[in-house]
Amino acid sequence: MNVIEKIDAEQKKENVTDFQVGDTVKVHTRVIEGDKERIQIYSGIVIGRKGAGINENFTVRRVSYGEGVERVFPLHSPRVAKVEVERRGSVRRARLNYLRNRKGKAATTVKEKQR
Repeated sequence: MNVIEKIDAEQKKENVTDFQVGDTVKVHTRVIEGDKERIQIYSGIVIGRKGAGINENFTVRRVSYGEGVERVFPLHSPRVAKVEVERRGSVRRARLNYLRNRKGKAATTVKEKQR
């Protein structure tokens, strides 16, 4: 292993939650304010995943006060405490950019996966 691969292996998280595009998730993020640290939850639909290994990111979209808000989280970041899956979604594509054009409940709803 070269130096870069060693550093990547050290930074990678071992217990990563299994989730796909279309799932509704709660992302627990660590927020540091002054000398205090707290957990803030960001909930929404995963509309895309990008990258591989240590550079993997995922985008979560939610509608807040009628305005669409998207946030990109690095999967292996120490700021991301954990990712909880609320609902499994059944989608046919890798990026859900079409949700950006939708209004109301249609913008936040993806068909639920059958077991």
